[in-house]
Amino acid sequence: MPALLLCLLFALTLPTAARASDLLNATVDRNEIGIDETLNLRLRYSGTESGGQPDFELLEQDFDILSRQQSNQYRVINGRAESFVEWMLVLAPKREGNLFIPSMHYHGEVSDAIPIAVSEPGSRPDAPNRQAFLEVELDKDRVFVQEQLLVKVRLYTTIGLHDIATEALQVPGAHVEKVDEQRYERRINGVGHAVYELTYAIFPESSGQLTIPALNYVAVAGRRDPFSLFNRNTQRLRLRSEPQTIEVNPKPNTYTGTHWLPAASLGIVQSWSQDPDTFTVGEPITRILTLRAEGLRAAQLPPLPQLSVDGLKTYPDQPQQDDQVSTGGITGSRIETTAIVATKPGDYQLPPITITWWDTKTGRQRATQLPAFRFTVTGSAAATNTAPADGQISLSPGQPKASTQDQFWRNLAVTAVATHLLWIFYFWWYRRQLAPSPAESSPLRGKSNSSKQADNLVKAAESGDAALVQQALQSWVWAHWPNLAGKSINETRKVVRIEEFDKLHNLLNSTLYAQPPQPLNRQQVQILVSRLLKTNKDAHQHQEKRELPELFG
Repeated sequence: MPALLLCLLFALTLPTAARASDLLNATVDRNEIGIDETLNLRLRYSGTESGGQPDFELLEQDFDILSRQQSNQYRVINGRAESFVEWMLVLAPKREGNLFIPSMHYHGEVSDAIPIAVSEPGSRPDAPNRQAFLEVELDKDRVFVQEQLLVKVRLYTTIGLHDIATEALQVPGAHVEKVDEQRYERRINGVGHAVYELTYAIFPESSGQLTIPALNYVAVAGRRDPFSLFNRNTQRLRLRSEPQTIEVNPKPNTYTGTHWLPAASLGIVQSWSQDPDTFTVGEPITRILTLRAEGLRAAQLPPLPQLSVDGLKTYPDQPQQDDQVSTGGITGSRIETTAIVATKPGDYQLPPITITWWDTKTGRQRATQLPAFRFTVTGSAAATNTAPADGQISLSPGQPKASTQDQFWRNLAVTAVATHLLWIFYFWWYRRQLAPSPAESSPLRGKSNSSKQADNLVKAAESGDAALVQQALQSWVWAHWPNLAGKSINETRKVVRIEEFDKLHNLLNSTLYAQPPQPLNRQQVQILVSRLLKTNKDAHQHQEKRELPELFG
């Protein structure tokens, strides 16, 4: 009797459930797919209620919702009006096996659940023989910690794909950079495949197991139909790669280097801003050291030893780091520039520089050395202030003291010179008062402007910006030599004729126009600017002293 009662209740509720499913209907374009494929779910509601949308949370337990579209339609067929709201979802299965699209609920209506069989990639009975698939290739079976690992992800297809959405590779516990992207063709079993390849450089941060996770690519296959609301002539594919695992070894116990540098190759190069055979006391020259390693990022390269040699003053600039990417991965460079000024003549030797590193190709420790560099400095020792305090002059025991008569004539000569200079200053001031305007041609016409431009040149040199220094240098020249206004720096060199000006001009050209450009040494620029301004000031004062006596006619 109880069993009969249950059957009766079930029979009574069956029509009600059927009527409910008529208002909310769920359909799919196919029930058997591969794990790397997608399916289309259409959910239509024909009731009178409006607003909101179904709850798709249960659906996301077994499927990824790649896209979701909603449309409201009203149509009249044979005089009968019909309206409904429709949702179109593109789904990708999360796992293989027998899955279900669960029943959907909307405004009290319930749709039927739909079974979906998910098979391995390409094993579905009606699968188009693997028309598109992903491949992941590692360039090594095992790596050391911080060693570069190249991962190539290839998308193969024999059909036209568009709107390819790639998933960025992220590896927990490793630094990842994309280094290359290529498109080409490859034949597999006599069948031509278009290949879209991405190359990543991965640097493990710790030893142990490193897992390259599965990647998901979404693409659209087929021809777009501009008149189809849901593009029924196209098919959205979800391509999935297999995860990869690799062993990461720790740094070998036999490694004796100060810094752990696993690289395919490592070299150090030395260059100079000018011929090192022309070292002169007090003249700055720039030493450029470039440390380059294949398979390491610039951030992994260590600083080079500081230079400390008696008789040489050094002014190191901020190091520059650069990463160059290619199909072979990353090649990191560290560039260190140092301005060197000799304070006394003689023979000097810069010590050798040795970098210990681990050769990942041969699996052994190696050392790269920059040999010692010898050079000779000419000129006289830099002058130093050795005068005793209080202005006293020390006399040797055998030197006689100046007599009272000598002191008289000396004081008289000083007085005469002072009086002469006062008269010169007076006539100079008188001539300035007679000048109709500062704009007229006069040796001192642009003095205030020259001082301002000199200050701007000093500030530009402190910034280390080559373009800013060049602009400030040109403005300073135009202010000092108004007849050169509008001419380039190269055109003014014949008029300026100052050695520091030529050196500064060549240094800026090497940075702005040379290929490859030379790094600008800020300290050397500041030294040259300081010496340029001082040399020009001394020359200007000397010229004034020569021209002022002409005022006496």
